[in-house]
Amino acid sequence: MLADHLAPGLAIIFCGTAVGAASARAGHYYAGPGNLFWPLLAETGLTPRKLAPQEDHLLPGFGLGLTDLAKGVAGQDAAIPRAAYTPERVLALALRWQPRALAFTSLAAARIGLGNRHLCAGRLEADVRLPGVALWSLPSPSGLARGHFRRGPWDDLAAWRKELR
Repeated sequence: MLADHLAPGLAIIFCGTAVGAASARAGHYYAGPGNLFWPLLAETGLTPRKLAPQEDHLLPGFGLGLTDLAKGVAGQDAAIPRAAYTPERVLALALRWQPRALAFTSLAAARIGLGNRHLCAGRLEADVRLPGVALWSLPSPSGLARGHFRRGPWDDLAAWRKELR
């Protein structure tokens, strides 16, 4: 549905489950009006300013990349067919691009992407399939998940990245 935004030397690749309906219509990641993704990047210092969804292609210039577990489909997680998820593709992308971290932008994405339904938000244990890549599970920035949102893991990821510099 949306092209990945990836490049060599990324600090973090963000991985969602699938694009939402608003993002599919707009043709840009995290375009829903209630989505906190772009404000969070700026507020935590992961980007120097708040980017608009239409600027998603600029993220690799800030050392950040974007992908999803399911390509070619859009909608709420409950509407995405299980067969649409391709965690092996995401793991292969991480091996190819060798980011410092792979950060899933929801617990569902982390659980599907890593094949462990018991993961919690925050920094995760290393995975032998991704040597040298730190793993993070972040609370979903989607407006639909607002009732369960906690900003702390996003702040922790940003602090971790600052330590890398």
